[in-house]
Amino acid sequence: MREDIAKLIADDGLAPGDRLPTEARLAERFGVARSTVREALKRLEEEGLVDAVQGKGRFVSAIAAAIVERPITRYEGVTEMLTRLGYAVTTSVFSVGEVEADAAQAEALQVAPGTPLIRLARLRYGDDEPLVFSVDHVLRDALPGPIAHRDWSGPLTDALEAYGQQVTSSVARISAVELPFEIARRHRLGGLGPWLLVTETCLTRTGRRILLAEDYHRGAAIGFNVRRQR
Repeated sequence: MREDIAKLIADDGLAPGDRLPTEARLAERFGVARSTVREALKRLEEEGLVDAVQGKGRFVSAIAAAIVERPITRYEGVTEMLTRLGYAVTTSVFSVGEVEADAAQAEALQVAPGTPLIRLARLRYGDDEPLVFSVDHVLRDALPGPIAHRDWSGPLTDALEAYGQQVTSSVARISAVELPFEIARRHRLGGLGPWLLVTETCLTRTGRRILLAEDYHRGAAIGFNVRRQR
């Protein structure tokens, strides 16, 4: 819904200072409940794209004119991101198994040390080029059942959503790193330059911390954009 309203601003040619349609009209236009529209508008306000003026309505902000492709504030999975960038995405699953949360993982996920987790290591390719190496730790009880015969090549967010656990946001840290030597050696990923490590804790709509993701993005191929304002 947030993306739909942002697209409406662009498609309808709304300029900074123009008033947005009311919640009721947006709900009618998109065929959703007013509460859904209200939540999306709140997100746009938090991002600075919409200004709310009490008693007058909501207006397109000045910063909305500065369009940012793939803003760093947008949550998206690795497969979704690479697809949006135009890559044909394939996945190699290197390992999957059950582990117990160590102290750092337990703190990030707000669980007790020793809590059962699923550890998943994968490499995503774009047009047959290695682009993102991922190590994910997901709460074991969020994905019940045996893990041996599950298809782990698809988005984890889709697997979680199938069990009623919808990931809607994350808290992330981005740093420039070299791929760990053992990973680079074992999977023949050396000599590809610096990588951008995105370490993020993913939350469901209810605020449950369900997934700890460490994604190494190949720096020469992938970047992130940010809108700044004084």
